[in-house]
Amino acid sequence: MEAIVYEEFGGPEVLRHATGVAVPEPGPGEVRVRVAAVGVNPVDWKRRYGWVEEFYPTTFPAVPGLEFAGTVDAIGEGVEGSGEGFPGLAVGDEVLGWTKTGAYAEYAIAGIVAPKPAELSWEAAASLPVAGETAQRVLDLIGVREGETLFLHGAAGVVGSVAVQLAVAAGITVVGSASESNHAYLRELGAIPVAYGEGLAERVRAAAPDGVDAVFDAAGHGVLPVAIELLGGEGTADKRRIATIASTDAAEYGITFSGVAGDPDAVRAALTAQARQAVEGTLAVRIADTLPLKEAARAQELSESGHVRGKLVLLP
Repeated sequence: MEAIVYEEFGGPEVLRHATGVAVPEPGPGEVRVRVAAVGVNPVDWKRRYGWVEEFYPTTFPAVPGLEFAGTVDAIGEGVEGSGEGFPGLAVGDEVLGWTKTGAYAEYAIAGIVAPKPAELSWEAAASLPVAGETAQRVLDLIGVREGETLFLHGAAGVVGSVAVQLAVAAGITVVGSASESNHAYLRELGAIPVAYGEGLAERVRAAAPDGVDAVFDAAGHGVLPVAIELLGGEGTADKRRIATIASTDAAEYGITFSGVAGDPDAVRAALTAQARQAVEGTLAVRIADTLPLKEAARAQELSESGHVRGKLVLLP
């Protein structure tokens, strides 16, 4: 099969477009999918550099990619009939979710999957699992509730924009930081936009004069001291109400770095609901561009640049 492979940590140049790669065979309790679309995420190039081994240990040769949309094409022993791990799943079903073996390939062994609604495009379906799961996990972790105010740093990014939509739908006021070119987009999503840079805390206070109750850092760039200040300062702030997916120095501030998915059944249920919301038009992921699988290195370069507005999708 066609796949993207890397055999050492490094820059995009370590990614190799390979043909003739062995098709993975599903073991007991596993299913294989033929991949139709792959979502590109920052964690893909962070794994390529070897920066997140604590959460995603690498075995070489490695195939990048966590999320996909595709069609079930083979079922291992113990799945058919019992449906263990994949309730009601059958060959030919269209699904979206995560892989165990890497998504930058024509075929992959599935991890957690949910049914793909027929009305949802492959590109949209492949863009949803990581952003949707991450956004919901962090919102749950910091315990933000209806009637409260959330400061979301990096609100116009893929994860941030999904989190804005989920939070606003839950009755939460969202103040979101983004570059000024994305402020109109954030207003469309229902957030109050503020600009990045020096003076951020003052701009957030002006946007939320009654204060913020929780902080979701989706962008990093040294924002954790600002988050602590917004919640009352060191010694007063309830750091359980701050979480980051981008600041690797979180432990130095006593703040949680959230990088691992939760209970599989809960994740599957949430993804199923989010896929339906995407069809209904109440949840959307902005797609920046689609590229052929062989241009994976280019896609990761674009993602790493930080200047892409929306999701990059690879098509095998």
